[in-house]
Amino acid sequence: MKIAILGFGIEGKSTLKFLKRSPIYGGAKIEILDQKRDKNYLKNLDKFDVVFRSPGVPYNLPQIQRAIKKGIRFSSATKLFFEQLHGTTRTEHGHHGQIVIGITGTKGKGTTATLLYQILKNSGFKAALAGNIGKSALEILPKIDSRTMVILELSSFQLQDLAKSPRLAAILDIFPDHLDSHKNFKEYINAKANIGRFQNSKQDKIFYSSDNKFSKWIADQSPARKIPVSPENIGLPGLQIPGDHNQKNAAMAKAIAQNLDCPDHIIDKTIAEFKGIEHRLEFVRGIKIHSNVLKNVGMNSRIDFYNDSASTNPQTSAAAVLSFSNNQITSQSTNQLTILIAGGKDKNLNYKPLADAIKKACNVKAVMLFGENKNKIASVISNQKIVIRKGGNLESAIKIAYKTAKSLIADYRLPVTIVFSPGAASFDMFKDYKDRGRKFKKIVKQIKK
Repeated sequence: MKIAILGFGIEGKSTLKFLKRSPIYGGAKIEILDQKRDKNYLKNLDKFDVVFRSPGVPYNLPQIQRAIKKGIRFSSATKLFFEQLHGTTRTEHGHHGQIVIGITGTKGKGTTATLLYQILKNSGFKAALAGNIGKSALEILPKIDSRTMVILELSSFQLQDLAKSPRLAAILDIFPDHLDSHKNFKEYINAKANIGRFQNSKQDKIFYSSDNKFSKWIADQSPARKIPVSPENIGLPGLQIPGDHNQKNAAMAKAIAQNLDCPDHIIDKTIAEFKGIEHRLEFVRGIKIHSNVLKNVGMNSRIDFYNDSASTNPQTSAAAVLSFSNNQITSQSTNQLTILIAGGKDKNLNYKPLADAIKKACNVKAVMLFGENKNKIASVISNQKIVIRKGGNLESAIKIAYKTAKSLIADYRLPVTIVFSPGAASFDMFKDYKDRGRKFKKIVKQIKK
């Protein structure tokens, strides 16, 4: 048997490790196909019996579609996980008992999945977390048994060719994204719909964001029981992490946890203590501005830095901006000003949602732009009464933002929040959004008062 692993990132490497140990694939000849190794890596796909595609390689590439038409079998780490997992094998009586919880959405998947994982652990359940969050599902396969509740964060690329659905599925807010990789928005939401399309009508459940029409449409494609979720109807304790979108994430985690019979007091305590995850509106540093630095400024004036590098589209950047309007961070002053740092690699997305959020927030005084699409963003927000500055790279954007923040404090005598929420992909300058976020934090921590 000839096997190809298409793309050699986290999932590709875990697939290779799994295949080498598998009694089914152990004797197969395995070849690694990766763009970094060979520019012609997509050539001759039809010479293989099975091709394991990594999520970073678009499913609709012409070379892949031609190979599929020739009868070449395509799989993935996620598909292989579902095939190998005993609990997802259906019989006339349904599941054998394994509970797999799949979580998708345009953004918020990682936060929701991580929070749910912590709730389950705190409630005494055996739980495992994997998927798009940074750990391949195959990596956890040897460590789980029928009692383990498996939480998978699933992207559109992982769902696109999936033919099995998890017992419990959750769909957060859906809006346009990855239009540089998907043919159009219709293909994007169709890929997302696979999270519930193959569910069992009697035993399975699908949770969805009740005020998002695309989330509801995806839920409607499932035969399973449908459960609408909203923060208003579920009741939440105070959150440490800012933003209405995080209220929705927490509500989804709570709804699923309640369905799994987690105690309410443990659910609420875990939510109240949850500090979020790295690169998602992550507090990095606060710098106090003393009166000896700026004249006539009180001792309480400060500049806070937040890292939201996981923001790779306009809607999530818009959510970040609105998270710091109207004093949504309860521990801070009743009034604050915001500076946004944004920009990166373009994904053919519309930045009007970001412009609308800046206008709605009222307290955004400046936007620092860098990266491939800085001019595109600038053109959309240029009609607003804000300062717009462009930097050559992230470091220059941070320095300009810090200097501007001190000027704003002197003029308004109010604290300033600098939010790094790029609203774009990272690949024009960085390895990935994590690399971008780490560099932001490093630069901020090196700032001299």
